Amino acid sequence: MALSEHLLEDEIHPIDIVETLATHHDWEFDRIADDQIAMAVEGQWRTYSITLAWSGYDETLRMVCTFDMEPPEEKMPGLFELLNLVNDQCWAGAFTYWAEQKLMVYRYGLVLAGGNMASADQIDTMIGAAVMSSERYYPALQMLVWGDQTPSEALQVAIAEAYGRA
Repeated sequence: MALSEHLLEDEIHPIDIVETLATHHDWEFDRIADDQIAMAVEGQWRTYSITLAWSGYDETLRMVCTFDMEPPEEKMPGLFELLNLVNDQCWAGAFTYWAEQKLMVYRYGLVLAGGNMASADQIDTMIGAAVMSSERYYPALQMLVWGDQTPSEALQVAIAEAYGRA
């Protein structure tokens, strides 16, 4: 049975749906505010911090999936080149590096303009895509930052498909 069949999505706040999904998947979470939730999702390579926030102003459910990364300064140009290559392969969402926080970030925004409602399946897929993309490109990022790989060489180690489900 689809997750959406477990929820009556009419008039349910998107963050309430996320909270139900987090409970369903047994993810640790913290409801930061009525319109924001943070959770930890375990992957193969590491645990990812995922925050979703609802903006009623522009009717967008924003998601950021982060993990720590402290590349040496001399690796930064290569890291940004690799991120451009990675983002060319991402259909939904994009990676960026927040240097001040020392975080690698996968971001996505689900626009629900016109009063549209997000389904549990949409949100579950959005979170799953963030974890799968992070899992797929994590080895390439590590090879570039801590190895002697060029961005193109590092990208070659990105696995084609992450196995399992977030």
